[in-house]
Amino acid sequence: IIIIIIIIIIIIIIILSCCFWCFSGQMTDLLFMEKDLVSSLKDYIRAEEHKLEQIKKWADRLDVLSSAATQDPEGFLGHPVNAFKLIKRLNTEWRELERLVLRNMSGAFISNLTIQRKNFPNDDDQTGAAKAMMRLQDTYQLDTNIISTGELPGSSSVASLTVDDCYDLGKVAYSEADYYHTELWMVQTLKQLDQGETSNLVDAITVLDYLIDSAYQQGELERELNFTKRLLELDPTDQQVNWEMKDIEYELFNQKKVEATEEAEGRQRRKSRGRPDDDLFHMRKYEQLCRGEGIRMTPRRQSRLFCRYYNNNRHPRYVIGPVRQEDEWDHPRIVRYHNIVSDKEMEKVKELAKPRLHRSEVVGEETVHFRISQSAFLRAYEDPVVDKINQRIEDITGLDITTADDLQVANYGIGGQYEPHLDFRQKDEPEEFEELGSGNRIATWLLYMSDVPAGGATVFTEVGAAVQPIKGTAVFWYNLFPSGEGDYRTEHAACPVLVGSKWVSNKWIRERGQEFRRHCGLQETD
Repeated sequence: IIIIIIIIIIIIIIILSCCFWCFSGQMTDLLFMEKDLVSSLKDYIRAEEHKLEQIKKWADRLDVLSSAATQDPEGFLGHPVNAFKLIKRLNTEWRELERLVLRNMSGAFISNLTIQRKNFPNDDDQTGAAKAMMRLQDTYQLDTNIISTGELPGSSSVASLTVDDCYDLGKVAYSEADYYHTELWMVQTLKQLDQGETSNLVDAITVLDYLIDSAYQQGELERELNFTKRLLELDPTDQQVNWEMKDIEYELFNQKKVEATEEAEGRQRRKSRGRPDDDLFHMRKYEQLCRGEGIRMTPRRQSRLFCRYYNNNRHPRYVIGPVRQEDEWDHPRIVRYHNIVSDKEMEKVKELAKPRLHRSEVVGEETVHFRISQSAFLRAYEDPVVDKINQRIEDITGLDITTADDLQVANYGIGGQYEPHLDFRQKDEPEEFEELGSGNRIATWLLYMSDVPAGGATVFTEVGAAVQPIKGTAVFWYNLFPSGEGDYRTEHAACPVLVGSKWVSNKWIRERGQEFRRHCGLQETD
């Protein structure tokens, strides 16, 4: 019994850790599963068509026979062969036809569907995907019409949202008490209905009900009144809506009266323009950088960034074949290494990680949304490729990786992101990493294993830097000053993936073992 309970708990944990929409690999599996179901459905349709064709032939044959027989029933039945065949048909052939009509041709399809259904996304997955769409909408300041028509920057494929899709997005936002996005998507729904798109699920009256309530919840009386007027145009006889419109007009009149009085008295109310709280301020900086705005690098500073061939002080492995090193930022120093791993090596790392990928946003018993991706850790002994990559990191950085964390592989799917964070332990986290006995995270190595058509940049929110993902390249920076103090300028984030799929692997290098590889210093300098 205990073993059965343990197995059930493990299965539940696996199910709860699944996140179809934040891992492109699982989304790919769903795509092929749907293709298999479509194939099975077509087989069922062909079987039904074949059955109907048999029934039609039988009916046509009997139609001709019965038409001729009923013109002279007595003469027809006077022939013993016709009489015998009539009795035979009614006794035998009609029963065979009955069995044919009642034969269930959907068995194979239903069986396949039942088996595959356990792998289907659930309501939480659909909600998560909808919220990811809204996150992309906010981060990249996308108009609902651009998303609906599928005209996303960096996208070469054609994809569009139906009026029902827009309505579903609005409903998800409403269920989350997100009235701002509810209004945006319900307006888009109404727009597509006005353009003549039809729906069996929703009508303009239902959409306007959502819009009226959303405007009310946001305290926007003008918009609430406009939506109510539109609703009244659709049904002028609705007395309830008439009364509600009069109430809104009355409230709006009083509101304008108060504002006019305050303005006349020189006490005009102004919306707060003060600095928002730190979290909101951080998120705004983060989203700006994701859009390519707010990058703080003057032309003079930029002119001091160079590309070079690098051999790490004539390291034996790189004297003949040095690597290409590029300066991405000066303070803190962030460098990029080009063509650092091969396509074959990256595919092997993905292959090893895929079976173990789990959602990164589950922390303890609570689910947080600062990180939305799937990740897995690979140890050096698991495959020669992992060992080679680890050795390459040590050779290029000059740091000892024997105490470093295992290679972490992460995949960011729809709207996948990692909000601003620091890789090192801060002073108010004295017990963080203590059990490892390997010290703080002195440096970070981040390898990009895919190109991303749009979005997905790594941004450093404190200094205004943005690093674009380029397949086969790795970026490296120190998280700690030579003094051992944390460098808060290294606060960074992974921007939401707008188009494509982002694969990365990273190595957090620890303090232990670096005593003779990176000299200590008393000052906080690069």
